[in-house]
Amino acid sequence: MSQHPDASGAGSDSPNLDFAGTTPYEDYVQADVLTHLQHPVSDDPGEMVFLVTTQVMELWFTVIVHEWETASRALREDRVPVAVDALKRSVRELEALNASWTPLGQLTPAQFNSYRSALGDGSGFQSAMYRRMEFLLGEKSASMLVPHRGAPRVHAELEKALQEPSLYDEVLGLLARRGLPVPASALNRDLTQKYEPSEAVEGIWAGVYAEPDQNGEVIRLGEALTDVAELVWRWRNDHLVATRRAMGSKTGTGGSAGVAWLEKRAQKNVFPELWTARSHV
Repeated sequence: MSQHPDASGAGSDSPNLDFAGTTPYEDYVQADVLTHLQHPVSDDPGEMVFLVTTQVMELWFTVIVHEWETASRALREDRVPVAVDALKRSVRELEALNASWTPLGQLTPAQFNSYRSALGDGSGFQSAMYRRMEFLLGEKSASMLVPHRGAPRVHAELEKALQEPSLYDEVLGLLARRGLPVPASALNRDLTQKYEPSEAVEGIWAGVYAEPDQNGEVIRLGEALTDVAELVWRWRNDHLVATRRAMGSKTGTGGSAGVAWLEKRAQKNVFPELWTARSHV
């Protein structure tokens, strides 16, 4: 193989610059694929920011789903430290995901309107990977599979996620195996339905937090879950603020209720008993 003059490596610390095909970096990262996935449909220069930021969000959804599925498996196997590590990694990833709103948070109505019509019926609520995030949080809804009927692989993955235990279901199973009185109604619930708060589960968390010397590992798990829940709440609120700033109270893309729907979402807590139990410790 011949070498270019500037790739001869005059010093031992010079990098190898001559490859027969694509670079090892490209083979691993697929950067060329990623950087050519953007196809704006308007002439507005700001659309590229909107498009790339949305694609970055999808990538963060993907890694967060991976972390929460890792945590779920670990909890099922009673490996609490592994689950806590995965949850803590997801906290950093959620922080990066939430920061994705920064480039979009300053959009004026005129700037957003310049390419909003190009979205057609497209809307963020149609994101399959975000839906998997919501299902893992216990926000189950069979109706949210409907938009994906035309994509068999995606639909099958979502249907599987709908029927599997959420992250919090796995937590409750762990608590029950630790001898805590988790009610049968919580352990044997219909997993395809949204999780509903339980006063009994709230009492369990209150008791756990009241005795930190005996429940250190479970409390560390509870705090990692609370960190996740807080950042999910912040995500929903940042989404609400960015949408309100860009389009006010108009109907959202894809026919959604826009700000009104986001306001309802922002009022809900993830892992609710972890929050309400604090009033009783």
